[in-house]
Amino acid sequence: MSLPPSPFTSSAALEQGFAGGLVQMLENHTGLGVHILVLANAAFDAGLWARLSPALAAHHAKLAAAIADTLRRGHTLDEPDDDVLVFLKLHAIGPEHVKRLESRRAGPWDVMFNPIRALRPPRTSGMKFESLLRPFDPAGFHFNKPFLAKEILWEGELAGKPTRLLYNKFPFARLHGLLAPEPARELPQCLTPELHGWAWDLCAESGVPGLCLGYNSLGAGASVNHLHFQSFVPASPPPMLDDSFAHNGGARPYPLPCQRFTDPAEAWFELDRLHQHNTPYNLIYSSDCVHLVARVPQDSAKLSSQSRGYGWSEMAGALTLFSRDAFEGLSAAEFEMQLASFAT
Repeated sequence: MSLPPSPFTSSAALEQGFAGGLVQMLENHTGLGVHILVLANAAFDAGLWARLSPALAAHHAKLAAAIADTLRRGHTLDEPDDDVLVFLKLHAIGPEHVKRLESRRAGPWDVMFNPIRALRPPRTSGMKFESLLRPFDPAGFHFNKPFLAKEILWEGELAGKPTRLLYNKFPFARLHGLLAPEPARELPQCLTPELHGWAWDLCAESGVPGLCLGYNSLGAGASVNHLHFQSFVPASPPPMLDDSFAHNGGARPYPLPCQRFTDPAEAWFELDRLHQHNTPYNLIYSSDCVHLVARVPQDSAKLSSQSRGYGWSEMAGALTLFSRDAFEGLSAAEFEMQLASFAT
């Protein structure tokens, strides 16, 4: 049996597959997880929001009625606890008050207001950091869980490896996916030379202009201990990639040390050094390079409670906020101070 073609062959293939999968998911599945995923992804795109918001409102009403009936009868909800909690929060907010993502610039930085993402379970991103390598836990959350099967956007051969692409249930980037190479191997979230090279080659060979892969090590915002990257296609490059910054050859200093590598072997040499020193880090792979930020762990006393969940997106200069006051009030200087606090 032939494998389905990669969605990364062209921008059209990825965009059509991404939107079509959301529509089919909402039409074919009734569970809470699907509802949350489609809602959060639709909120990222004006066209999808217009197309799906009426169906989402009707879907929400059916789910709320079914949950109320189940609980009144004294029965147990046959849904993951994470999804139940998120849906109940959405219901408390009121579906009519759930709005699309908003964005603005603060100096060179991208700032987004996305209250839906505030409902996301913390998983391991809130855990105390001990090591870049923690054994894979079959009983913990991972991308082989049967209930995640309906959230798979695509599965097939990619850059020479069997790969699973899932939707991100709480996206914070355009066309945001979770890319798990060789998921059956049950590798922990600890990068290897092999998979570093795989990510490099995928970005270099992709037919999707602007494709990037983000990577969070443990201790640097990784919320799932199952080897994965986060794929996204920004409408414009992340601020970290801007030519004005010193690590890209410009004159402007970045708020914390950032390195740009145009050779995968040189990049791995530095990554291996970080592994030896148990130093957390974030990566952004793009078509011809990788950007690397080595940083203090997420539980460092240097960090504020707000910034402890920061990962590759924030290190790249794109910040998601959950309150309108914070969104409207954040200054470029304030965000730069937050980033500077991550310097090792």
